[in-house]
Amino acid sequence: MIVGIDIGTQSLKAVVVNERMRVLGEATYSYLPSFPQPGWAEQDPRLWEEGLHAAVAEALKSAGISPLEVRALGVAGQLDGCLPVDPDGRALCNCLIWMDRRAEREMSALKGIDADTLRQITGITMDAGHMAAKIRWFMENHVTSKMAAYFHQPVSYLVARLTGEHVYDHALASTSMLYSIEKCEYDHTLLRAFGVDRRQLPKIKEAWDKAGELNSPGAALSGLPEGITVAVGTGDDYATPLGAGMIKPGRMVCILGTAEVVGALDASPKIDPGGLVETHKYFGDTYFIENPGWLSGGALEWFVNTFRLRGVEEMVSMAEEAPAGCEGLVFLPALSGAMAPEWIESARGCFYGLTPAHGTAHMARAVLEGCALAMRDVFGRLISMGVPIESILLLGGGARSRLWAQIRADVSGVPVVVPERLDTSPIGAAMLAAVASKIQPDLDSCAKLIDSDKTEGAGKITLNPDPANSGVYDTVYRAYGQLFDSLRPVFGM
Repeated sequence: MIVGIDIGTQSLKAVVVNERMRVLGEATYSYLPSFPQPGWAEQDPRLWEEGLHAAVAEALKSAGISPLEVRALGVAGQLDGCLPVDPDGRALCNCLIWMDRRAEREMSALKGIDADTLRQITGITMDAGHMAAKIRWFMENHVTSKMAAYFHQPVSYLVARLTGEHVYDHALASTSMLYSIEKCEYDHTLLRAFGVDRRQLPKIKEAWDKAGELNSPGAALSGLPEGITVAVGTGDDYATPLGAGMIKPGRMVCILGTAEVVGALDASPKIDPGGLVETHKYFGDTYFIENPGWLSGGALEWFVNTFRLRGVEEMVSMAEEAPAGCEGLVFLPALSGAMAPEWIESARGCFYGLTPAHGTAHMARAVLEGCALAMRDVFGRLISMGVPIESILLLGGGARSRLWAQIRADVSGVPVVVPERLDTSPIGAAMLAAVASKIQPDLDSCAKLIDSDKTEGAGKITLNPDPANSGVYDTVYRAYGQLFDSLRPVFGM
């Protein structure tokens, strides 16, 4: 048996799968981040450790499996965190998580590297959310940096706590702003520019490599037997499509969580000169070219809370009453800054086109459509870069909405596939552990077992674009772009 873990922002999830990648049991342990002041976002790593033990125990119980039957453990989780640890791997403070923006000042004062050069080396955008910026903040502002033996991301931290090995995979390394996408190793120019000591960073290995064996402290943390194989693991942006069987180019994935991640695979490390999408190492010889996401599921939750609805289901039901295009009402999904059609942190969301004829149903549908229009920005950029896309794989909690899925097919003009299982990051982690422990020979073999294309489960659907709506959404998309451009002068007011 294999256990897969996903360290989320609001919960830790565990699944138990057999050697055929069939889920036998699963569990979730909930927690929350903290926000000490505006722009800051932290998480106590002890929450992950408490969640690990509780979720694993519950998942094993639901599967009817003894801990002694488990042979391997894989970890995936949130990206772009930064956590200094002592020589024994213990956390010295809270983790600065992906939402944390406190390193803006340090980034603006950075010398020796510019945004264009960094993008050419790393494939990603110079941004205060990435790990290198947070390391620099620690070094300039926090006493713990003087005691730090390593700086970790959440996944590599937990793997180190379980095995004593300080390691992460190429995909996580490629989010750090310290990694050469061409050389597949840390870049000396970037290390020097950020003032980071290479010895304080995890070693880079393949995600499906064996990080080590579960040691005695790790066994106590997880409730699993000492000596089992622990995989290197990866970030949730990569484990999620992997867990849905996405191993080869040809499909765009759209992960509808609190934030919306949109990306596709390519055989070469293509780099977007405009910076709308970032290029990361994926698995094997492929690259994941993605936009890391805007508030999407979070926008739905905002709408539900603001209009005092009973839940997202009521919002979607209301949206079904409004026509495609919402009779001219457009929503910009920039409640926490824009990530499409450009990255502009100071941008803010809005409705435009309100008249006395518009009601709550129009506004509900406009939110769904606005997020889909931002997805079309990314879709169009990927197509222009020559990234092959024949269909869209929809994952995450938002994929449960048939209406939202159909809107995305209509907006993009390609089929949308919604598999039976939508929360696949812990499955991806389990796949990596299966290979690390030699239960399966490679990820291709695991993906064939997942085989989301051919699974005829009750929840698996394919939605084709409705030709009647294509012209409507072409018009709405142009209006959306014009609205964004018109609002530039007031962004940041």
